[in-house]
Amino acid sequence: MRSVLIPAAALSSALILPLLADGPADNQPATVRPIPPPGIPVPEDQATALRASLAELTKAIEALRAQKEHTEKVAAYLPDVEIFHKAVHDALEYGEIFDAKELPFAAETIRRGLERAAQLKLGETPWTRQTGAVVRAYRSKIDGSVQPYGLEIPAGHDLGQNTPSRLDFWFHGRGEKLSELSFLQQRSSLRGARIAPAGAIVLHPYGRYCNANKFAGEVDTFEALEHARRDYGIDDDRIFVRGFSMGGAACWQFAVHHAGLWAGAQPGAGFSETPEFLRVFQDETLKPTWWEQKLWRWYDATHWAENLSNLPTIAYSGDKDRQKQAADMMVAACEKAGLRLVHLIGPDTAHALHPGTLAEIERRLDSIADRGRQSAPPVVRFVTHTLRYDRLHWVRIDGLARHWEPSRVEARWEWPNRVEVKTAGVTALSLVFPAGECPLDPSVAPEVVIDGASLKPAAIWTDRSWEVSFHRPDEKADWVLGAATADGLVKRHGLQGPIDDAFLDSFLMVEPTGAPAHEAVGKWVGAERERAVREWRRQFRGIARQKKDTEITDADIASHHLILWGDPASNAVLKKIADRLPISWKADSIVAGDRTYDAKSHAVVLVYPNPLNPDRYVVLNSGFTYREYDYLNNARQTPKLPDWAIVDLSVPADSQKPGGIPYAGFFGERWEWQTPPAP
Repeated sequence: MRSVLIPAAALSSALILPLLADGPADNQPATVRPIPPPGIPVPEDQATALRASLAELTKAIEALRAQKEHTEKVAAYLPDVEIFHKAVHDALEYGEIFDAKELPFAAETIRRGLERAAQLKLGETPWTRQTGAVVRAYRSKIDGSVQPYGLEIPAGHDLGQNTPSRLDFWFHGRGEKLSELSFLQQRSSLRGARIAPAGAIVLHPYGRYCNANKFAGEVDTFEALEHARRDYGIDDDRIFVRGFSMGGAACWQFAVHHAGLWAGAQPGAGFSETPEFLRVFQDETLKPTWWEQKLWRWYDATHWAENLSNLPTIAYSGDKDRQKQAADMMVAACEKAGLRLVHLIGPDTAHALHPGTLAEIERRLDSIADRGRQSAPPVVRFVTHTLRYDRLHWVRIDGLARHWEPSRVEARWEWPNRVEVKTAGVTALSLVFPAGECPLDPSVAPEVVIDGASLKPAAIWTDRSWEVSFHRPDEKADWVLGAATADGLVKRHGLQGPIDDAFLDSFLMVEPTGAPAHEAVGKWVGAERERAVREWRRQFRGIARQKKDTEITDADIASHHLILWGDPASNAVLKKIADRLPISWKADSIVAGDRTYDAKSHAVVLVYPNPLNPDRYVVLNSGFTYREYDYLNNARQTPKLPDWAIVDLSVPADSQKPGGIPYAGFFGERWEWQTPPAP
C-alpha cells in the first residue's frame, strides 16, 4: 500500500496554515477578547428564511423520533440528521455566523438534513455508502449532545467491510470561528490541510471545537472512532494519529497517552507542553501555583516521552516555524528516555507542511502500515502520572503510590513462560492479554518476576487469553498475587480526580432550590453555575444537562457524575452527603483539615466519589476549571484547580480564577485528607 500525494501546487496552497501567534494584548487577563468572537449581523430576511426551514427540519426530526417503523435504525442514525439542524440552529441562536459566505451554505445544510431525514424515514442510509467527503455525527455520552466528525472515504473502498482498512486521524488546527456550521462546510468540501494515504479512511474529529482535543475533545475522538466502526471496516492494527499546528499538539497527547492503540503517530508543529511553549511563543511570564505545575503533567507530552518507545513516531516542523519548539522539546525529552525521535524538517518553510517532506513522511508511514501495530510486543515501557491513563499494550496499572508523580513499569515476556516486571511508584498492576494475544506457551506453568520476587500465577487459557493481577499495600512492600481488595475508597481509573476529570463522562448539573446559608455565597454560586452552563456550550459545544436538587432520582445517581451547586442549606442532595465529605461545614465556618474559614465569605470546590454511588463523582460548585484568559492560547487550557479548593469570595472572580484560592490540594490514594505542601 502506497500513499497518493496531492500535487505540489495544490499542497503549496492547501497546506499552508496561518500562524496565529497571540499578541501582547492576549497576555492581559483584565482585557480578554471573547472566544468564539461575535458573529456578523444576519440580514433579517435571510434569518427568517433559515428559521422557517429549520422549523421544517425540526418537524421531520420529531416525526422520526415518533416513528414506529425502522425504530432501531432511526435511533442509530438520527444524529446524522440532527447535526445539520444543530449546526444552523446554534449559529443563528448564538450569533456564530462569522462570514456572509456561510449563509448560503446554511440553507444547503438544512436541505441536506431534510434529504437525510426523508431517506431515514424509509429505513435507508445512503450516506453510509458514499465515498469522498462524508459528514457524520454521534450522540455524546458526556452531555447527550450531537457532535460532528468528517470522513474521507477512498474511491473503491470495501463498504461491505470484508477487508478492514487503514484509518488516519487528522486533528485540525486552531480555529476560533470553527462553529459546527463552519466545520461541516470544511468537511463537505475538503477544505484546509489535507493528507491522502492511498486506500485509507481519513477521520477528522471536531474535537469539541478549539481545545487541542483535550478533555471532552479527547473523548470526542474515541466516540467518533467507535461510531465510525459501525459502518466502515477499520483495521485496529493500522490506525494512525496525525495533525498539524493545534492538531499537532493533539497528536502529541494521543501518542504519549495511548501509545498502545496506534500503528504510528505523526505530529507537526503545535505545542507539546505548556510552560516553555508559552514563554517562547507567547512571551508570557508564568506564575503558576504548585498544583497547576503538577497538573501540567496531564497534557505535557514531555513528561510521557518514554511511552513513545512503544509507538513509531515521526515529528515534523518547518525550519522557519516558531512552533518547531514543540518537536525540539520532544527530541530532548526522548533523549532523556534513551530514544532518538525522528524529526523531519521542511526546508525554507514557516508554518506549513512542505510537499517534499510530506512525501517522505507518507513513504515512512506506508512502511509502518505494511507491518502494522504490534498487539503484544515483547517489551513494554510505560510511564503514567494518573490512572486516567492506566494501560499500555498488555500492562495495566491499577494503583499508584502518589498521583501526579511519575510511575513506571517496564515489562518483558520471554518464551516459553517468563514475564519480568520492574516498577516504580506502582502499588497494583495487571498483565492483560485478550483471547488470541498471549504469546507464551499455555502448556508451561508461567512465572512472573516483579521487582525480583518470583510469583506463580494461574496458567494461560487455551484460547491464548491470560489476565493476572498483583498488588502490595505500599511501594516498599512485597508483591502478592491477586487484585487488591478495596475495603473503602481508592483512586482508580476514571475515579481519580482532579475536578476536570468529571467532565470526561456523563455529568448532570444540580441546581439548588433552597435558601443559601449566606447571601454572598448564594450569589457567587448562582453566577458560577450560570457561567459553567454558558461556557460549556461555548467551549465544548453541548448543552449541560440540568435538574433541580428536588428532582434527582436513583437513576440519575447511578448514571451521572453530579455537579452540586450551593451549600448544605441550599442543595438537598449536598445536605444528604455533607457529613460524608472530607471538608465540612459548621454553622458559620468551613473546616478543611486543620484550617477553618468563614462560611459567610468562602465556598468549597471539590471532586470526590459520590457517597450515594461511589462509582461516580460528586463535584461541588465548579465546571471545567480553566477560564476565559486560557481560551486565548490552547497551551493554557490545563486544569487550574486540583481535587479540592477553598474559594475566598472577597476576591472577585475574573478571567483566570473563581475568586481567591487561599487553600487547595489533592486527596490521597484512598481519597483521604492530605495536607497540602506549604506554598
